[in-house]
Amino acid sequence: MDDADLGVAIPGAAEGIFFNHGQCCCAGSRLYVQEKIYDRVVAGISDYAKTIRLGSGQDPTTQMGPLVSKNQEDTVLGYIQAGLEEGAELTTGGHKVGDRGFFVEPTVFVNTNRNLKMVREEIFGPVLTIERFSDLDDLVEKANDTDYGLGSGIWTTDLSNAHKIAKMIRAGTVFINCYNVFDAAMPFGGYKQSGWGRNRGKEAFEAYTETKAVYVRLDGIHHTSFACR
Repeated sequence: MDDADLGVAIPGAAEGIFFNHGQCCCAGSRLYVQEKIYDRVVAGISDYAKTIRLGSGQDPTTQMGPLVSKNQEDTVLGYIQAGLEEGAELTTGGHKVGDRGFFVEPTVFVNTNRNLKMVREEIFGPVLTIERFSDLDDLVEKANDTDYGLGSGIWTTDLSNAHKIAKMIRAGTVFINCYNVFDAAMPFGGYKQSGWGRNRGKEAFEAYTETKAVYVRLDGIHHTSFACR
């Protein structure tokens, strides 16, 4: 939202997608930014992406490791190529890095829309698409126009508005002014094609609990007193 604290929102939204090279089930791969601050957010996240150091997980200076396999690297690069062919514009990244390992640059696209392949489908890599929105209705319509609904994030200093948006978004988890923050006592799971059921929280115990229903007609039955311990 245009009232967000950009000193928190820009790095937060960037890490929402670039954490673990984007290989997270609830990675924030689609970012919607209100028109008034759109250019500032695009510039801020693009600059942030350029500073991320790729390398081996055994190197303590590394900030982003590799993709899991050559197949996944080809998949991510394929989505990037599809985005370019469909008219999206790169602000940074978009290329393989080095000739050893499966590294792809942190990548940011603008001039995107919800009809693009890389917006409609799950990439599972370090690729962020950024799209403008005008008002609350426009935001909710765009955010919910997806087959997925696992995680979402809202960046705003208006807590009342944040809860209003959280109620309207069809996602199993909503982060407000943070992202990828979890607690074992809170349920985790998605809507639509983002899975069935929940893990964590009491909902997880219910998934492993066999409940039993017992029906008894009491009229005409001889009752015997007994005690239970």
